[in-house]
Amino acid sequence: MRGSRRGTGPSRRHLALALPAALLASGCAAPHRGSGRPGDPVVLTLLSHYASGELKEALRGPVDEWNATHDRVKVATTAVEFSDLLTTVMVRQAAGQGADILHPYCLWNGQLVRAGVLRPAPPEHAEEIRRGYGRAAVGAASVDGTVYGYPTEVQTYALYYNKRLLRAAGVDGPPRTWRELEDTAYRTTRRDRYGNTLVQGFGLSTYDDSTTVGQTLALLNAAGGTFVSADGRGTDIDSPAGRAVFGLEHRLVAEGASDPGVNVYRAFASGRVAMVVSAGWWSGTLRTLMGRDYRDVGVAPVPVPRAGDRRATLCTGFMLGVNTASRHPREAWEFLRWLNTGRVTVKGGAATRMSALQVSVGSLTGRADDMRTLLGAGGSGRDPNLRPFLDALGYAVPEPNVPGAQRAKSLLRTNIEAMWTGQQSVDQALRTIRRQVDQEVSRAW
Repeated sequence: MRGSRRGTGPSRRHLALALPAALLASGCAAPHRGSGRPGDPVVLTLLSHYASGELKEALRGPVDEWNATHDRVKVATTAVEFSDLLTTVMVRQAAGQGADILHPYCLWNGQLVRAGVLRPAPPEHAEEIRRGYGRAAVGAASVDGTVYGYPTEVQTYALYYNKRLLRAAGVDGPPRTWRELEDTAYRTTRRDRYGNTLVQGFGLSTYDDSTTVGQTLALLNAAGGTFVSADGRGTDIDSPAGRAVFGLEHRLVAEGASDPGVNVYRAFASGRVAMVVSAGWWSGTLRTLMGRDYRDVGVAPVPVPRAGDRRATLCTGFMLGVNTASRHPREAWEFLRWLNTGRVTVKGGAATRMSALQVSVGSLTGRADDMRTLLGAGGSGRDPNLRPFLDALGYAVPEPNVPGAQRAKSLLRTNIEAMWTGQQSVDQALRTIRRQVDQEVSRAW
């Protein structure tokens, strides 16, 4: 459950990588819709949140390429801001004006399936998706084991740390266990003579979902826990793993190593936070903001409770699927196969169009082979900090997308922040989450 500039969804920033000219083409005027007479092309509509800037331009290239090379089927894109996307999908669907192709945040898939909006992927497409993408990406694009679309953007979570601050505190490298994480957080915390915090050891922040829910769930997964139960009818956060995570975060705040009121994005970039758990899109932003100081930034896997524990972290993402109301599902799936499996030549090899698109805006897809090609030898290219996010594709856990997942996420965030700010104890926060989330995900949708 990732948050960012979008509030409840993922973020990405630009990577300066060489991409095929076709993917960077300008234009993309809406194609002629035809008069309804025989011979006119089928026009598919695609609704996304790629409404402005680099996202809009990134999608423009492959759509222009398709329209220039296909006479029978054309694609017209329309976009809204991410904050309006779910509402727009539901309102247009109710009005009988739903787009043929949808680009939802995977957190919403359970709700959209329950509402009859998403069409299951045909068997040949489902097989291609299961074969071509990592487990977490496939899980995010599925509901109850049924695949509903092609994964697009995928974000995994890892530990960002400031090497300079760790060295100054006498710490040799990033923590691997929670005991080491806690010790490093206390050792790197610095205050002035009046008790004001100069450096936070570990960045807990109420700024957005990514730094509240996202890193809490990444730690929960690392502890072997889950937010929503396997049957999707309640929460499992009130468990030994959940209590351990909440206890860790509560101690960090109580001991002054974390200050939830600080915007961790700004504070880390300015050297005032030693460590924070966040998603891979942030690397590109930090490079831009920090300039030469970015050399102080390292990335490591999310620490686990004890040495020898299996690694796990959080994975969030989006997918492209076909509307049940589309009059041209076969053509829509044909376009999605072309966009998500057709390969183009890039520096160092070949990759799918969607992978090239995502890397151009600082993101990943669930195709690890594409990512290694696009990010360079060893999977890190010019920035070795990308490697842990790529590696995490192999062990990340998708966020739960049961009906009511978006509301459950909001409730989780509210109670985490209440615990951080002293309004609730750990026990109170866990009990409240269990009561509220159980009610939300178990009700009839």
